[in-house]
Amino acid sequence: MSKTIGILGAGKVGTVLGRLLVAAGYRVLIAGSGPASKIALTIEVLVPGAQATTAMDVARDSDIVILALPLGKYRSIPNLNGKLVIDAMNYWWEIDGIRPDLNDPRVSTSEIVQQYLTGARVVKAFNHMGYHDLDSGARPAGSIERKAIGVAGDNTADVAEVSALVNATGFEPVFAGTLRDSIALEPGAELFGANVTAPSVLEALDRFPTTERGLTVAGARAA
Repeated sequence: MSKTIGILGAGKVGTVLGRLLVAAGYRVLIAGSGPASKIALTIEVLVPGAQATTAMDVARDSDIVILALPLGKYRSIPNLNGKLVIDAMNYWWEIDGIRPDLNDPRVSTSEIVQQYLTGARVVKAFNHMGYHDLDSGARPAGSIERKAIGVAGDNTADVAEVSALVNATGFEPVFAGTLRDSIALEPGAELFGANVTAPSVLEALDRFPTTERGLTVAGARAA
């Protein structure tokens, strides 16, 4: 039986991921910031086959929950104890406001999310590729044109499960380290916004420590 994937966030990233997951055969639930009726028409038009619902229903009924809402709203996420959670969020000061707590090079934003969602298991994925590229980039396994998605997490089994989901949606999963390492997938890093194949993702991950952003992160963490 196919897993149920819940998406918190009905914006561009959430609806694109919803379409990819429906096409891959998953049952998909999508919630915005209010009642299901507020997004029902949007979901019907943009993600046919998905169900508009509430955040609480996503939390209760999903096997895996994808976070596709503005990062600054992470404290509004309902209780996800026991859930596998995919963090697809990024810090944007234009949307989130000036938030030094979300832009601290000593810590990745997924670590912050994991610290808040203490009973969940957070894996970073789907955050570094633009939604236009996600929308048009799905390719079958083995295609030389297949683009890659970095996947970072602290639990091997959870990373494997998210990697299988990435593969099912038409992208090549690439292990990007732990949640601490996932800062290499965030804004300011070479991979952010990249639409490249797996070898290029691996090369960029290897280069990260020597880049300007990587050196800034290393210096802040050492201090």
